[in-house]
Order: sequence, then C-alpha cells, then structure tokens
Amino acid sequence: MPITDPPMDAVSPLVYIVLGAAGSGRREVLADLIDGGLSGGDRAAVLLPAAEAVHEHDAKLPRVTRWTWNDGVIAAVPPGDATHVFFVTDGRRSPVDQLEALQKWLKAAGAELGRVITVVDCRLGEKHPALIAWYEACIHFSDVVLLNRREGVANKWMSDFRTRFQDLCYPCLFEIVKTGRVKNPAAMLDPQARRMSHIFDIDEWAGIDLEGVEFGTEDEDGTDEADDAPSKPAGGRKKSNSNESPTDDDDWMPEKEPYFELLPNGRRVKEVPDIADYLK
Repeated sequence: MPITDPPMDAVSPLVYIVLGAAGSGRREVLADLIDGGLSGGDRAAVLLPAAEAVHEHDAKLPRVTRWTWNDGVIAAVPPGDATHVFFVTDGRRSPVDQLEALQKWLKAAGAELGRVITVVDCRLGEKHPALIAWYEACIHFSDVVLLNRREGVANKWMSDFRTRFQDLCYPCLFEIVKTGRVKNPAAMLDPQARRMSHIFDIDEWAGIDLEGVEFGTEDEDGTDEADDAPSKPAGGRKKSNSNESPTDDDDWMPEKEPYFELLPNGRRVKEVPDIADYLK
C-alpha cells in the first residue's frame, strides 16, 4: 500500500535511519541511544521491519510499529505526535534499495532526516571479507558508524576497517559499542550531517535551474567538523545555465549518486553483496 499522509496537525519529525545486518544488535543499541540521547520533552517512535522477527529488546523501544516493503515502496506511518522517529531497515535486504525508497518516503511524509546510523557487526565482517563492500555502501550514506559485536575480533581487523574510511576522508563518526551502549548518545543523535552522500539534501538546490544536471554529492560549505573532508567532490558538474558567470564554488553542482545508477538491463552499476547469503 502507498504511504499514508500524516494528519494535518502532525509535527514534522526528525527521522533517524538505522542500517545494519539482521542480528547485529541494532535494537539493543537503539534503545540506549533513545534512552540517553533524547530529552524529557522529546517523543520517540520506532519503525521496525515487518519482515524481521520479534526480539527481546523490542520491549525497551518506545511506540513500536511495523513498516512493510511492497514492490520497492515503503509503507510506514509513525505516530503523528512523534518528534523523533527511528527507522530500522530490513537487515536482510539491500540497503541501497531501501535508502532510495526512503528518500521518497521522507518527502511524502513531510519529515526531515536527522542522521543515518550504521551498526557494524564486526564478527560478521571479519568472518566474511566480501561484506566489506556491503558495509562500504552503508557507510557511504551514514553520519555515524557504531562498531558492535567486537568480542573475539582481531584488533588489526578493527584498525584496518576504520583506516579504510579515514584514508578516503569519510567525515562520518566512528564509535565503539560496549555491552550495547555508546559513550555519548546525544552526540550520536546530533542532526549535523556528516555523510558522504547528499541524496537527502537535494532540496538545497530548490530554485536553481537544474535542467540537464545530474545530482549526487557535494560537501556543505562550513558545516562539517572534519577538517580533512574534501571541499567538493572530484569530477563535479557545472550549472547548465549558460547565462550565469561561473565564480569559484558557485558554479559547482553535485555528482550523480553512484549507488543509484542503473545499467540498461536494470541492474545497478555499483552492486553490493546480498547480505542474506551471509546470515544464518
């Protein structure tokens, strides 16, 4: 079924998207983030995938409802008075497909993106090196990366995993999860964007002549705390309006989102592994 419009008097909530594999401890970590990261006046709600089974930690989550996936469309209706909505993705399905659908869902729901959070199952990642590409896709869209399930994982694997993204100047935050808890939940929920992809920020270009321009990523000027983040992506495109005189960054437009590009046969140019093949 299509998304249901929120009531006219509903608040416009901040939506936090939680990525990660099924069984990676996302619900336990989410319960800690909500408990320690929100204030007394905030009203949280959690949307869990209908395709995932009930878990013992569900009881610790506020106002849980289920969302469904119908032929590439997300059907989800959070409580109309929620100020913070936590959308937990289906951990057995492509994160790219879900993020593309969520981009449309957020606009239809009149909601604003807070942050995208990836919970990494370190034991799963170490066991299956092929899943690095899957986590790369998640982290490309993420503001926060929480390293969970670290018991028994070699320190070198942990170091190499973080260094991989630091060397690529990813501005997202990396934090360790200890027994289901993070050090500073409020900092994790700070809605300041720290993600590589800006597919959720396309409204920033409203009012500009975009004919013939492809969308993708560009860093915000002066809004990122990471000093080593690039000021603009290589290979960006200039505005198509020939009447404007290009001046420094004013003529720079974002690249097309690489994970959303399709081949003529309908398959994605940049494919990711099927996570379901690696889960019990």
